[in-house]
Amino acid sequence: MSRPVAILRPEPGNAATAARVEASGWTAIRLPLFEVHGRAWQAPDPAEFDALVLTSANAARHAGAEITKLAGLPVLAVGIATADAAREAGLHVSLTGTSDAASLLADARAMGVSRALHLAGRDRLATSPAITHTITVYASDALDHDPVVTRELSGAVALLHSPRAARRLAELADAAGLNRSGVRLAALSAAVARAAGAGWDTVAVATTPDDASLLDAAQSVLG
Repeated sequence: MSRPVAILRPEPGNAATAARVEASGWTAIRLPLFEVHGRAWQAPDPAEFDALVLTSANAARHAGAEITKLAGLPVLAVGIATADAAREAGLHVSLTGTSDAASLLADARAMGVSRALHLAGRDRLATSPAITHTITVYASDALDHDPVVTRELSGAVALLHSPRAARRLAELADAAGLNRSGVRLAALSAAVARAAGAGWDTVAVATTPDDASLLDAAQSVLG
């Protein structure tokens, strides 16, 4: 019998990933570690920028109507999910990254982007000379979980979609007295895996930053 798979990302992504997990015949543990909500903001004059950088799908999902004022800017999206969310918001995607934010921003500079606008979350790490202005359009607040609930992850494979989720899982596990060696991880990138720290049973890393690849990584450590 395979291990259950814990989905830690916030909604609506949590439900979407859980549906894919269950469609694969695996048991899903839905345990979102964060709750995402939009922040009020005003779109600047798009003529001041040569690109729009999105390093999370949440930026497009929670930006509201203001984002449509930037529809003339080419979008540089960190991955497939972010690109899809941008298109759903009415934006034009010119580049979809295949790794992480740092790689996307390196590609942006190589393309000659020098005046990018970054729509981002409150808790962000991405910086680059290619970005001249960053606006916070959403926030992700940590959710508290009873230690008893956290200990249910023992024997599971936890899916990690972001470095912040990896760090939060480590905090909750240690606070609950959960033995890290009893949990296996599937991480969206090497940076996400590093953020989780050491001591876990096994850590598999997705080959590309998307849900399909992450589930492939999870499958490799389910047995």
